Amino acid sequence: MMQLLLSRAAVSRQTDSSARQAGAREAQADLASPPPGEITIVANDVGAVGGMERQLAELATGLSRLGHRVTVIARTCELPADAEVSFHRVWGPRRPFVIAYLWFMLAGSLVVWRRRRGIVHTAGAVVVNRVDSIAVHCCHQVYGATPSNRTRLARSYARLARLVKRISERLCFRRNDAATLVCVSNGVADEVRAHYPDAADRVVTIHNGVDLQAFAGGTRTSEAHALRKELDIPADRLVAAFVGGNWEQKGLRPAIEALAHAPDWDLIVAGRGNPGRLRELARSLGIEGAVHWLGVRQDIEVVYELADAFVLPSSYETFSLVTFEAAASGLPILATPVSGVRELIEDGRSGFLITAEASTIAGRLGELAGDPSLRERLGRAARQSALQFGWEKMVAGHHDLYSRLADESHHE
Repeated sequence: MMQLLLSRAAVSRQTDSSARQAGAREAQADLASPPPGEITIVANDVGAVGGMERQLAELATGLSRLGHRVTVIARTCELPADAEVSFHRVWGPRRPFVIAYLWFMLAGSLVVWRRRRGIVHTAGAVVVNRVDSIAVHCCHQVYGATPSNRTRLARSYARLARLVKRISERLCFRRNDAATLVCVSNGVADEVRAHYPDAADRVVTIHNGVDLQAFAGGTRTSEAHALRKELDIPADRLVAAFVGGNWEQKGLRPAIEALAHAPDWDLIVAGRGNPGRLRELARSLGIEGAVHWLGVRQDIEVVYELADAFVLPSSYETFSLVTFEAAASGLPILATPVSGVRELIEDGRSGFLITAEASTIAGRLGELAGDPSLRERLGRAARQSALQFGWEKMVAGHHDLYSRLADESHHE
């Protein structure tokens, strides 16, 4: 196992060089235009945990490093101590969602009215002010299936939350009829154009980014070995990783069911959720000892480093940051062809596009178990594909957008 991890690190170093040089040239071209000066980012939360929150944190600090004067207006904001970013807090509850969402829309709008500077960019439909660009991390006219295994009250509340999101999104997009809608993947952009045809000419795609240095594979080998020992996973066992919350939507059940037909594999599960029913499922299948529950972890890089493959049979994604992290870590990917994944994985070359069926997942795990060279080849290609989606390119895309918007504003 140690040899495999070191091999993965060597492969990453060999494949990174040319891609980084190309990325640097592209970023340099993108940064040729003058910065707009001041940017205000408005979001519920900015920080280290959560896909959207991490993207916003990197965007704020990245723009600041480029010389922009960045203001963040949010409920919470966790940035590095040396980040030169101004932060204005919106005080209010975090739960229940409907009350917290509507409270932020009102209180946040007041703070934006008082504190906005320069170009105003919001993370979704979160305030009623007129703004310059709106990040669409999710098109709520598409997303929002109500889980079937909750109580009647919980299902009713989920439907209410979905309705609030959909109405708010429509009103926000209608009010900001000149704002640029910045979608995080081509799949989300297609959804927005389909549901908001009048805004189609204002839709652009700036892909979310991934930390290509933190998720490189082979950099935290000793910690991965320590985690394997802590979980009591024998050295000769293969490990599949599942990372994320909202387990019903993301397909954890079929991933567990697949283990009953993939005897060479253990499954590690990282993310927020209640494992009660799924523990019972694993117990009924006779594989309880092969499923390991890690909970929420800050050191998610170690989880990928321990793994030999990544599994995410999700029914819906907008970008799927965890899939990009796993690919950047050099893992072969088994994922459904949802937004983001379709733009990252080529079936049979950098991973397998699967269905959310246990038999399909088990079949692909069996192929990977029987062919170490296939695991290495797919992992190497996944890393190569992920190199197109670094933080720098994401920040440069927003820089270019804000420069254009500032220039247009200047000439009005």
